[in-house]
Amino acid sequence: MDEITLGEVTVTRVEEYFGPVGMTPDTFFPEAPKDVWESGRSWLVPDFLDAATNVCVSAIQTWLLRSEGRNILIDTGVGNHKERPYAPVWGHLETDFLGNLARAGVRPEDVDVVVNTHLHVDHVGWNTYLDGREWVPTFPNATYLVPRADFDFWNPANGHQPRLGRGNQNVFEDSVAPVHEAGRTLLWEGSHRIDGNLRLDAAPGHTPGSSVITLGSGTDRAVFVGDLLHSPVQIMEPDANSCFCEDPEGARTTRHRILGWAADHGALVFPAHLGGHGAAEVRREGGKFAIEEWAPFAKL
Repeated sequence: MDEITLGEVTVTRVEEYFGPVGMTPDTFFPEAPKDVWESGRSWLVPDFLDAATNVCVSAIQTWLLRSEGRNILIDTGVGNHKERPYAPVWGHLETDFLGNLARAGVRPEDVDVVVNTHLHVDHVGWNTYLDGREWVPTFPNATYLVPRADFDFWNPANGHQPRLGRGNQNVFEDSVAPVHEAGRTLLWEGSHRIDGNLRLDAAPGHTPGSSVITLGSGTDRAVFVGDLLHSPVQIMEPDANSCFCEDPEGARTTRHRILGWAADHGALVFPAHLGGHGAAEVRREGGKFAIEEWAPFAKL
C-alpha cells in the first residue's frame, strides 16, 4: 500500500494484479513508432515492458480516494471467478483485492461511491462478487457512477458491434447489470460533480462513455484518466492509440486535450494501468508531451 495527499484528498493505490498482459508493443500499440520502445528501453524495463519476452507489463489497480468524509473507488479491476472466454488472461482469477482494500482501511460496506471510468472487462469486475450462484454488488452501500453512453453501448440488448469484438463478453451481464438491477447505479451524461474536490467529465474515444475525474483541492490538481493511457509511451506519442480504442480519432483528440490541460495546470496524471510509480506530472514538448516527474508512490 502507498498513499499521497493532494489538498484535502488522500489517494491510495490498491493493487489487484501486476505483470505481463500477453501482448507485445506492436500488437498493443500498433500506431506507436517502434524506435520509441527501443530508445526508452532503459526506463520502460521492467515496470512497463518485460525484457526477456518483449511483452507489455501492466497494473490492474483501483485508486481509493478519501474526500469530504467519503470513500470513493475509481475503477474496480477484473474481479474473481469471472467467465471470460475471449479474454482468458482475466478469467477465473483468485486475487486478494478485497484483502488489499481492507489493509488500506476500507471494508466493502465502507465504500460510498464507485466510479467506473468506462465498462471494459478490467474496470468493472469487482463491482460484483459471486454469492452462491448469483452476482451481487460487492459494495452494498455505494452509488455506482456509470457513464450512460457506455451503459447503452455495452448492453448486449442494443446490438452494437464493438471494435473489441467479443473481448467484453459476459461483462455487462455479471458486473454491470446486477448493480443496476439492485438500484445502485447512477447513469450520468456530460459532467457530474462528485463533491467539492472531484468532478467527473465525459472523455470519449477509447469507448463512447470513457470519462476522467478531475481533482482540485487547495493548490493541488490531478486527473484520473482511466484508459486514456495504457503506457507512458503514449505521453511521448499521444497520437498512438491502444488496439482497444473504439473511436481512434476521438481517442487521439481527447488524449491531447487532457494531457495539455494537465501540463498547463501542473496536474498529476493517474492512468488506470501504470505500474512503477503509477502516476506522473507531464510537460509539453513540441506537439507532444514528456514526463516531468513521477508521483511519490512506491514502485509496485
